[in-house]
Amino acid sequence: MRAIETVKTVEIPEGVEGMLDGRLVTIKGEKGELTRDFSHAPIKIQLDGKTVTVQASWPRKKEAALVGTISSHIQNMIKGVTTGFTYKLKIVFSHFPITVKIIGKTLTIENFIGERNPRKAKIMGDTKVIIKGDDIIVQGINLEDVSQTAANIQNSTKIRNKDPRVFLDGIYVYEQHEGFQE
Repeated sequence: MRAIETVKTVEIPEGVEGMLDGRLVTIKGEKGELTRDFSHAPIKIQLDGKTVTVQASWPRKKEAALVGTISSHIQNMIKGVTTGFTYKLKIVFSHFPITVKIIGKTLTIENFIGERNPRKAKIMGDTKVIIKGDDIIVQGINLEDVSQTAANIQNSTKIRNKDPRVFLDGIYVYEQHEGFQE
């Protein structure tokens, strides 16, 4: 038996402005502005003052799940424009010292396990990448862009065709949290 309606509400805090144009949600805060299009989802989004309501009438299982997913995306947008997101990565090597540089929208990793060709990781969106010694700090207001950039960096140093218990070199995520911290 299907539910009649699935509803989730998201409260917009003080200092944050929300706008809705059809299913295009825009959130503005002190750190910046995020816009996301939910027109692919068969749900209804309403903005009443400082409350965003996401609902589906007579939802199937996937549509009911989409209500929770989209409300979580909106909450992450609000967290992003108020505090932001930070991922910290550690550069680990034993024999060959790794050199990391930022060239445009790519992070270049040179001398990884003694390889001659540099490995590259794409920096997504408006994400800011800072290199401090053996640490790489990835910051931004869009959670998807920040986490995908950190994943790109970690995956670019993935070791193939060798025993991962012996060859521990790489760049690994060791901390993730809300807010911009150095």
